[in-house]
Amino acid sequence: MRDAYQDELDGLAGGLADMCGEVAAALEKATRSLLECDLQLAEEVISEDIKVDEIRAAAEEKAFALLALQAPVATDLRIVVSAIHGAGDIERMGDLALHVAQAARRRHPQPVLPDEVKPYFAEMGRVGVALALKAGEVIRTRDLAAAAELETDDDAMDDLHRHMFTVLMDRNWTHGVAAAVDVTLLARFYERYADHAVAVARRIVYVVTGRMPGPLTV
Repeated sequence: MRDAYQDELDGLAGGLADMCGEVAAALEKATRSLLECDLQLAEEVISEDIKVDEIRAAAEEKAFALLALQAPVATDLRIVVSAIHGAGDIERMGDLALHVAQAARRRHPQPVLPDEVKPYFAEMGRVGVALALKAGEVIRTRDLAAAAELETDDDAMDDLHRHMFTVLMDRNWTHGVAAAVDVTLLARFYERYADHAVAVARRIVYVVTGRMPGPLTV
């Protein structure tokens, strides 16, 4: 009986780790659609977003069933509660990747980004994908050192996000208000995506230690 229960808990964690892989793939495709004006990639991200929603729904259903039928305590209870919250964070990452793809589709066939900011968004995409994949590994392994690394890795995204404001406020910006609004919103999507990945890692620290490392703001 205990083995079956442990399998249920492991399956819950595995589902969340799989979600991280899905949203990492979504952001990678969405970023390429943005940089390359690739409408097909944007459409793929938009149509595949439902898969993340379905995984979240399944994870929450499993978590609530465990609460109702097994009455978990201590670490097991933290696993279940953190899974419910973590599923929401990861689904939001998928939604943010979706917003990036929708921007690419909305402006197609015109590019969303001026050429001068494309390298920054390519790097934001790379950092975001790496954060999502590392969050999935942290879920699978409960590696506290890797969880702490996500906080440091997120600093790179924060730096890129802040730099966008420097670019936009430069008097040499010649691309108009619409492009500035697009760049501002898109940079915010990437920054929030990274914040949710960090939130997932913090929840794993809570599972292992019983303490949440600092205030969550996402």
